[in-house]
Amino acid sequence: MIQKTALVTMNLIVCLFMLFPLLYTISVAFMPSGELYTMAMNIVPKHPTLENFVEAFHKIPLVRFVLNSFLVAGSITLGQIVTCSLAAFAFSFLNFKGKNVLFMLVMATMMVPGEATIISNYLTVGSLGLLDTYIVLILPSLTSAMGIFLFRQFYMTFPISLYESAKLDGCGNLRFIVKILMPLTKSAMGAMAVYTFINAWNMYMWPLLVTGSDSKRTVQIGISMLNSVDAQSITLMLAGVVMIIIPSISIFIVGQKALIKGMFSGAVKG
Repeated sequence: MIQKTALVTMNLIVCLFMLFPLLYTISVAFMPSGELYTMAMNIVPKHPTLENFVEAFHKIPLVRFVLNSFLVAGSITLGQIVTCSLAAFAFSFLNFKGKNVLFMLVMATMMVPGEATIISNYLTVGSLGLLDTYIVLILPSLTSAMGIFLFRQFYMTFPISLYESAKLDGCGNLRFIVKILMPLTKSAMGAMAVYTFINAWNMYMWPLLVTGSDSKRTVQIGISMLNSVDAQSITLMLAGVVMIIIPSISIFIVGQKALIKGMFSGAVKG
């Protein structure tokens, strides 16, 4: 009992230490700006208020930014599930010349940082006239090497005889993916959905570069618009941060079991 109590106490201390930045952000979001800019170290607001949240909605079109982010993140998530599952099926069940070399090239792209290709991507979409549109926010992220690898590892756990039996029964490739593979890989799809949605929701550099109007900006760009030279900007910005992290945290909490299961289930074959 003493050992368990000490372990729980130590875990609580570490948890509070790790969550302190988030907890302090929430505290400042409810704090009047007059309490923040004082010599006293106010960690908890003495007079909590919702004025910062109301003012954040009035200062920028936050609802529009949130809807844009949901549209972009949802489209990217759906697109990656479709494209990555199709590519992983080809690498797992089909035999064609250069398959292993092509898969190695796909995996090699994971070592290339996004910043290295952002200029060339910008010049490409600019020449196509796609700047400041929803398409330019979604199109470059419709597939990923990480997703292809995750689905392929899952598909490799299935015997090739499953695919051969389906082919003998007259089942086409697309039907085999939709009717057989996808129902059997729900955990991988859940992990992929959570991972992709959070990454797409938190995109900053690419939306900042390719959008110029409020009607197309995502929420991460919109929050930076709350930062100004006045004393209230910090409390306003943190109030906005608290509101926009709620969807990503909710998605993570709901899908954390699928995320963990999906990441590790494909690691063991059999």
